[in-house]
Parts: sequence; C-alpha cells; structure tokens
Amino acid sequence: MLDQISEGEKGRIIEDVKKNGVEFIDLEFVDVLGNPKMCEITVKMLEHALEEGLWFDGSSIEGFARIYESDMFLVPDTSTYATLPWTGNKIARIICDVYHDEKTAFEGDPRGVLKRQLKKAEALGYELKVGPELEFFIFKAANGSGIDPQTAVVHDDAGYFDLATKDMAVDLRREIVPALEAMGLKIEMAHHEVAPGQHEIDFRYGNALAVADSVMTYKTTVRTLARKYGLHASFMPKPVFGINGSGMHVHQSLWKGGENAFYDAKDSYLLSATAKHYIAGILHHARALSAITNPTVNSYKRLVPGYEAPVYICWGRTNRSALIRIPRALAGKPGGTRAEVRFPDPSCNPYLAFAAMLAAGMDGVEKKMEPPKPVEENVYHFDDKKLEQLYIKTLPGSLKEAMGELEKDEVVRNAIGKHAYESLTSVQQSDWDNYRLSVSDWEKKRYFPVL
Repeated sequence: MLDQISEGEKGRIIEDVKKNGVEFIDLEFVDVLGNPKMCEITVKMLEHALEEGLWFDGSSIEGFARIYESDMFLVPDTSTYATLPWTGNKIARIICDVYHDEKTAFEGDPRGVLKRQLKKAEALGYELKVGPELEFFIFKAANGSGIDPQTAVVHDDAGYFDLATKDMAVDLRREIVPALEAMGLKIEMAHHEVAPGQHEIDFRYGNALAVADSVMTYKTTVRTLARKYGLHASFMPKPVFGINGSGMHVHQSLWKGGENAFYDAKDSYLLSATAKHYIAGILHHARALSAITNPTVNSYKRLVPGYEAPVYICWGRTNRSALIRIPRALAGKPGGTRAEVRFPDPSCNPYLAFAAMLAAGMDGVEKKMEPPKPVEENVYHFDDKKLEQLYIKTLPGSLKEAMGELEKDEVVRNAIGKHAYESLTSVQQSDWDNYRLSVSDWEKKRYFPVL
C-alpha cells in the first residue's frame, strides 16, 4: 500500500508542513467503537512514516489484536492530511488504515470494513454518497467547578433555530465552523436544535469514505473547541431525560456513471426502481442494522415515540415519524434525490454504520426487493391494530434485542466481518450486563421509600 503514495503527494505534504511550521503529526485511526486513536510523531519522522508506515501495539485497542499478536501497522492516507487550526497549525493529522503488516490489511479495521463494502458496490458500478446530520449537546458545570456528568446542565434554554439572543453557543459554533472548513469540510448550515443545549452543524454530501472521515473530524473538533470555552460537548444519544435526544440522520444515494441512480423524473416521488429496491433493503434489515447504527444501551432511550426519533419501520416523503424519509428535491436537480435514513445516532462508528447500511441497501438492489407502500400519516398516532393492518414493525426496544437481531442477520453481520462483529458485540454484551445489574437513581426513588 505504501508504494501507492506518489512522490508528488509526499512532496506536497512535506512542503505544507514546512510552510505552516508544523511541529508534530498525529497519525489517527479508529477503534471498533468509533473512538478516535492516534500516535504522534515529529516532523523528522514524517518522511519515514510516509515511505515505510509505522508499527504500533494494537493489543490495548478495543477490538484490535490480542496480547500475543500485538504488533500492528499504520498506513497513512495522504488525502486526509490537514493541519489542526486550534493548535495554530503547529500540529497536523493524517488518518491511517490499519494493517497486520505492510501488505496485509487488518480485517477488523472499521475504515477497512467500509472500504471493502464500497469496493463491492463499485464492482456493480455504484458509488455510495452520504450526508449525515449529527446533533450534539453542550453542557456546563452546575457549580462552575468542572464537568461532572452528575451535575452538568445544558448551557441554554433556546429552541429550534433561535437567534443569538437565546442561543448561548453562537460564538462557539462560529469558531467550530471555520475550523472544520480549514480542515476540508464544506459546511452548509449551523443552528440550534429543538432541545435546550442541542446543536447541529451540517456538512456537504459526498463519497461515503471521505464523509466517514469527516464525521470523525467533526466530533473531535466540536469536543476540542467546547473545552476551550469550559464546556462539554456530548454526542450521547439521550443525555437528558424528558427532552429530545440526538440523532444522526444519514442522507444517502447510489451514483452510477456520474449520475444519481436514485433519480427517475417519471416517478411521483422522483425515485428510480434502484432507489426503491435500496430503501426496501434498509427496511428489511433495519432491526439488525440498529445494533450497529444505534450501538449503545443509551441509544434505546432515544428510540421511543414522542421525541421525534423514528421507531416504526416504514417510509414516506414528508413523514418525519417514518424510518426513512424522501426529502423534496428541486425540480430539474436529479443530484438532490436521496433517502434520509433517520434512525442512526451519533454514538455509532460511522465506518461500520455506512458499511452496514450500504450492504443492506445493496441486498435490496440485488434481490430487487420492493418496499411497502409509503406512509404519509403520523405513525405515532397509529394504534396497534392499524400498525398490524399496515404490517408496520418497530425497531428493537433495547440493545439486547438489537444484538439478537444482528446475530440472525447474515447480510448485515457479514458486512462488518467476523472480527468487527465479535469485538463490537463483546463490548455491547458487557455494557448490557453492567446496565442490567446496576441500580439506578430512579429505582431508588421509586422503591426505597415503599418497599
């Protein structure tokens, strides 16, 4: 892989390092849970790392090597090089692929998992483009003495699209946005979300691998700059009881020969047969997908009716209670035709989530699955009888239930591979056991006085 880095590309990066006075390079990768990891080298080691890669100990990385086979290898992807604006451009980063050695890709590397699924789609002539919308909360300490999850409170009481007179994070967002743009992201919009203390910054639709890299950049930048203000940014799906949780709606479409394969001008929804097959695949595998797109115990505190999070497995155009929505596109603009998959949340590993959704959608395309009729009513108002009449199922109600669905779904399980599947579910089982055995504050308040 290293011999694929051209001399011109190496020269470009080395020249930029000199021009900006970069002192350190962070070689970044991601573990199976989606946590960013890195090892730092000096500029003196940069040329060596670009030419020969870098060995590291993978035995303590979640979901990586076992202790007796700990040596692993980082291969820098030079297209991801960027300086970090909050360091005065004195530190740069390069995202890496993880290998067993200089020739053998590590099957459990989440970035590699997505690359494999993209190659499978490419072999059929398709490219996946995605555009995720990640929501997050900003917290301040209740007593002003540091961030403690037990005492932290949301930093404002503003609501959806409120002005700066109520939105206390405008200055923070105005620092985050140019930092993201300096690192190569194309930002479309930043605004306050529905819940107090909740925000969203949207970036441009694009190739799924590049966008997954951007998701990691986005989360790191938001967290880092929030700390600068003495605040804490959280991508936890449901951090506060009684208000909306945070989602990661993923707009997606397949492209073929430079054109949007989801577009059909003759269809009432402007959707091609390929788009409908893809949607059918996502719906068919949705219960198993949730273990990857909604991978934490806390994810299922968000996926309940009444807080804008979709739980009913159906689709529609303007229906925000549906699992998949078809956003309106401008007339004569086929590039805007897409499916918005609304159930993922920002706790997921974006590489695994995009890979799993692509595999599910492509299963629908290859098998020519047909979706059910679209539902344009508010599904939250349906009773059990109507849900049954329309054959509308629901997402799992817990992480444990989602894990059971993933275990039964060969398509989704194979999409992330045996290593990533076993590593992810091992952590999830441990989390579920600890959650199940813990005694919550609610239980104490509810039962201690009366039992």
